[in-house]
Amino acid sequence: MIIAIDGPAGSGKSTVARQVADRLGFQYLDTGAMYRAVAYRALEEGVSLDDEPALARIAGSEPIAFGESGPGTVSIAGRDVTHEIRTAQTDRAVSPVSAWPAVRRALTDQQRGYGRSHDIVMEGRDIGTVVFPDADLKVFLTARPEVRAHRRGLQNARRGVGETDEALLLASILERDDRDASRSAAPLAKAEDAVEVDTSDMTLDEVIACIVDLATGERP
Repeated sequence: MIIAIDGPAGSGKSTVARQVADRLGFQYLDTGAMYRAVAYRALEEGVSLDDEPALARIAGSEPIAFGESGPGTVSIAGRDVTHEIRTAQTDRAVSPVSAWPAVRRALTDQQRGYGRSHDIVMEGRDIGTVVFPDADLKVFLTARPEVRAHRRGLQNARRGVGETDEALLLASILERDDRDASRSAAPLAKAEDAVEVDTSDMTLDEVIACIVDLATGERP
């Protein structure tokens, strides 16, 4: 079974998808972390964010893995980059990197490979529209921008990495929303058959229960 969870930055996709996967006994895949890993490696190598072929080379030749160094960890080419991909610098780089069609094609191939061999909860911005348009369940998570900025600030504070100023985060989220929705390659969009869940006034447990109910055939 494939559960696709899409939505804009800061909508809670990663936290929700991880816990839904745990509840159902499925594998969890954070596709946003894959784009972040490529962006981090580009910054590390000094690759221009305008150099599509060089960025696609990283995406296509450096495998990305989850959980190799422990639960919740992200590795690229065998290196643990869990914390490095959550810095403010990587935050700024990930949207332009993810806009390149060649980068998206390379990572989509990896993502589909995971989905072919596992019951999986996969989250991102184009899972239900591009990566797995035939997913068994599609959910589009959203929340008001100010709520998303507040949540991202709390998340970064817990991790001890990334921006925590909510005004700056709100500006960044609004800019990211515009970029993601207007890019030519796999823009952020709700699939026609996705269930939209506005989490602005919901607790985490309520969101998880809602999606688990949808996955098991119940309608909340």
